[in-house]
Amino acid sequence: MATFAEALNEQIGYEFSASQQYVAIAVYYDAETLPQLAAHFYRQAVEERNHAMMIVQYLLDADERVVVPGVQAPQTDFPDAVAPVALALAQEKRVTDQIVALVQLARDEGELVGEQFLHWFLQEQREEVASMTELLATVERGKESLLQVEELLARQAGGESPLEGGAPPAAGGAL
Repeated sequence: MATFAEALNEQIGYEFSASQQYVAIAVYYDAETLPQLAAHFYRQAVEERNHAMMIVQYLLDADERVVVPGVQAPQTDFPDAVAPVALALAQEKRVTDQIVALVQLARDEGELVGEQFLHWFLQEQREEVASMTELLATVERGKESLLQVEELLARQAGGESPLEGGAPPAAGGAL
């Protein structure tokens, strides 16, 4: 069984993998000339990268060894415009499960500072799952007229999540 620090190092890889998957989804939407969906997922990619770097900074601050693992190639082909968002939702649910397991491991090991650090990630995952669920419903409803989905996203664009203001520091600074 991995120690808390080892599990956090694994999570760095999961976060970078999520970032890469979001880049691949953004590229798919860019190629389909859906700039709002592309921009949404480019932003998500940066956010996931920042999450990885927050974990890096935590490990550095805790005087733990940091290992940046490699990641598998992301999925790049999709049968339709709904599939990438469905994949993104499944990914957010998987990351939520990973964070919950990390919190439990921190609790089991008595890593109270680590557990406190992860509470922000729990809130972030709740927001991410809710937001991706909403986006999936929107894209499913609008799949016959994706330009309307684009219009809706353009109206909603901008604004940072209130959670970002209280985010842990990212190594090298958040992008």
